[in-house]
Amino acid sequence: MAPTYRYLGRRAVLIENSELRVTVLEEGGHIAEILDKRSGINPLWTPPWPTIEPSSYDRTKHHVYGSGADARLLAGILGHNVCLDIFGPPSPEEAAAGLPVHGEAPLVRYDIRRSEGELVMQALLPLAQLQFERRLQLYDGAVRIRETVENLSGLDRATGWTQHVTLGSPFLQPGRTCFRASATRSKTFERTFGADDYLQADAVFDWPMAPCRDGGTADLQVFRRAVASSAYTTHLMDPSGDQAFFVAFSPDAQLAVGYVWRRRDFPWLGIWEENCSRSHAPWSGKTVARGMEFGVSPMPEPRRAMIERGRMFDVPTFRWLPAATHVEVEYWVTIHRRETIPEALEWPG
Repeated sequence: MAPTYRYLGRRAVLIENSELRVTVLEEGGHIAEILDKRSGINPLWTPPWPTIEPSSYDRTKHHVYGSGADARLLAGILGHNVCLDIFGPPSPEEAAAGLPVHGEAPLVRYDIRRSEGELVMQALLPLAQLQFERRLQLYDGAVRIRETVENLSGLDRATGWTQHVTLGSPFLQPGRTCFRASATRSKTFERTFGADDYLQADAVFDWPMAPCRDGGTADLQVFRRAVASSAYTTHLMDPSGDQAFFVAFSPDAQLAVGYVWRRRDFPWLGIWEENCSRSHAPWSGKTVARGMEFGVSPMPEPRRAMIERGRMFDVPTFRWLPAATHVEVEYWVTIHRRETIPEALEWPG
């Protein structure tokens, strides 16, 4: 077990070089910060409420995190978490058995080993019977991340697996922060998404112009300027390329952060918008966040719905994981100081 320190009161482990500091949490495995040392900015989201270790959450005591099925997840969430082996809520039966929203991966405790410029994180997901490993390595202004999921059971399974990357202030600013992505065919959420959803429900469109409820369009390449807004859209990564990406740019900080991955690993990008819309605990109308959630599934939904959906735009909506096998993926995070947003990202090196 690597030596730990405290990050916002949480047990954590870090690695750093002259350009970046990367901090991961022992419980939940969240990548809490990817700090650009020159600007002092961490583009990842820090909730406006204090977080706690998931193992210490008690529904009868911790009312500050709300009363929903996602309360335990919200109690510990920070930055970039992995959703495994579902992306969305559990079924009532799964919830009764102890499965949380987005699966066990963002809640369990990780064994973390640290060496020069590298972290290795491992955790068992006992209900799903999956072994999960994540390796992070620093290369100047980039982080190489490799993940392995091993099916320990004797059963083939339909698996959800999504990188829930959430950006927040001060990097994220309404009307200012810009985005680019290798997105193509897109769709809005199939029903109203939150109290201040401004998009037409269940509408197919081409990135980046999303149809609005009032008949206009919204450019998803700029974080919306509004008193309150909420939305969810899903986007098929360009099937003509081997790689997929998104990049976000803060003109005020002159800082760009991007993720690049193999399209065959994660063919979908979901964009979640929360701009002071959710008034209930723990959100309390104070959260400004944008999730850039790339994964194997287009929509956050229960397992049965994921399987029954099967395909969208003729692309699978889950990852098939045969019995007693493992799958490996790799992606990169890059952070650069610059004056304009890059129109595309390429695989480092």
